[in-house]
Amino acid sequence: MKKAFLQLHLSVFLAGFTGILGKVISLNEGLLVWYRLLITSVTLYILFRLRGTFKKLPWKDILPIGSTGVIVMLHWLFFYGSIKYSNVSIGVVCFSLTSLFTAIFDPLINRRRFDVAEMLLSMLTLLGILLIFHFDTQYRTGIILGIISAMFAALFTVFNKRLIKRFDTYTITFYELSSGFLVLTALMPLYIYFFPVASLLPSSMDLGYLFILAWFCTILMYLLSMSALKKISPFTVNLCYNLEPVYSIILAFALFHENKFLNNAFYAGLGCIILSVGLQMLRVARGKAVA
Repeated sequence: MKKAFLQLHLSVFLAGFTGILGKVISLNEGLLVWYRLLITSVTLYILFRLRGTFKKLPWKDILPIGSTGVIVMLHWLFFYGSIKYSNVSIGVVCFSLTSLFTAIFDPLINRRRFDVAEMLLSMLTLLGILLIFHFDTQYRTGIILGIISAMFAALFTVFNKRLIKRFDTYTITFYELSSGFLVLTALMPLYIYFFPVASLLPSSMDLGYLFILAWFCTILMYLLSMSALKKISPFTVNLCYNLEPVYSIILAFALFHENKFLNNAFYAGLGCIILSVGLQMLRVARGKAVA
C-alpha cells in the first residue's frame, strides 16, 4: 500500500506541471492535445518494439480500452481549453471537482452503495470551488470548460479501474492514447475549421515543451497512476489529484505572478480542498474507507 501511495503522489506531482506547460505552449488546446497524443503514442510503440513486449489485442478488447482513451482525450481538450480561456490557477482548481463526479459515477457504474463520507468530502471540495469563484464571472468560460474536464477525468479513472484488472498498464496506456490520437485526428479538420490558427506547426520552444509534457507528464504519470489504481480506489486516486492544483498554483505564482489576480476567497477555497484530501487519507489510514 505504501508503494501505491508513493506512486500516486509522484504522479500527482508530475501532473502539477501539465497546467504550466499548457500555459507556456502557444498552440491552441486542440493542436496541443493532438501533438501530445502523437508523441506519446509513437514513443510507446517504439519502446514496445524495442523491448519485444508489444501485444496485439482483439477488437473486443480494443473497443473498451479505446473508448476510455477517447474520454481522456476529451478531458485534456477541456482542461487546456479551461486554462487558455482563464489561467492556470482557475483551470487546475476546477479539476478538483473530479472527486465529486467520481463519488457519483463510481457507485452508479460499478453498482455499489453511495459512500456518505465520500459525498461529504466532495461537498467540502465543492465549497472550496465556490469560495474560489466568489461569484466572479470574469472566467466564466474557463470555469465551465474546467468543470466539464473534471467530469471526463472522473469517468476515465472509474473505467480504468475495470481495465487494469484484465490488462497490464503499459498495454492499456498505449491503446488508450493511440485511440484518442486517431479519433482526434479524424476530428481535427472540423476543429481547425471552427477554431482557425495561423500555423499548424509548433515552434522549436513549443516542441521541447511538448516532449516534456509527453514523456514525463503523460507516459510516466499515467503508468504511475494506473499502477496505484491496482491497490487504491478511484475515489481516493481522484481525491489525491486534488493536490495537483497546489503544485500548479505554486508554480503559476512563481512563473506568471497569478497571485496578483487572486483574493482571500481563493486561499480559503484552496484550504478546503487540501482539508478534504487530508481527511480522506486519514480515513484510509484508519481503515474506515476503501483505499
